[in-house]
Amino acid sequence: MRIICLDLEGVLVPEIWISLAKRTNINDLLLTTRDIEDYSELMDHRLKVFKKEGLKISDIHDAVNNLQPFKGAKDFIDDLSKDFQVIILSDTFYEIASPLFYKLGNPNVFCHHLDISNSGDIIGYKLRIDDQKTKAVKAFHKLGFKVYAAGDSYNDLGMLKAADKGILYCAPEALKNQYSNFENANDYETLKALLVD
Repeated sequence: MRIICLDLEGVLVPEIWISLAKRTNINDLLLTTRDIEDYSELMDHRLKVFKKEGLKISDIHDAVNNLQPFKGAKDFIDDLSKDFQVIILSDTFYEIASPLFYKLGNPNVFCHHLDISNSGDIIGYKLRIDDQKTKAVKAFHKLGFKVYAAGDSYNDLGMLKAADKGILYCAPEALKNQYSNFENANDYETLKALLVD
């Protein structure tokens, strides 16, 4: 039995933080896991920006509610789900991304939690576990599953390395050049062919 693990942002939906940066005109929020390898460093940076700019959870909701999955993303998941277990492994947060889960047909998603004050300030975050994507793949292996995985960023590399097959999807050229051992896909048709072989 095979489990297919997919990243969320950059693979199935646009980058939430980039959308927020554009809506608020705050360029400090443009940084993503494509730019900073250390996720804790990235989130600490984001929390500082939120505090400095006075942004609240409602500002993120405004950005997320206007996002749509990439064209064909829901059909892609639906097609894979006919023959495989599909799990979304994401470093996003339930409190901000749930509207996108609904638009994707409510697939299984493992992600993290934000700490939000009663006044709507984002005061911290709780990672499910450190390096959850890699550890999830290893846990699925212990349960007797083969795992194929696809992602687009530095925080996906552990997952891709741990999987029986790892695929970079629409990844930056620098990442593809640095990790040329991974197969590449730039559209859902090609990605599906690599995941179901």
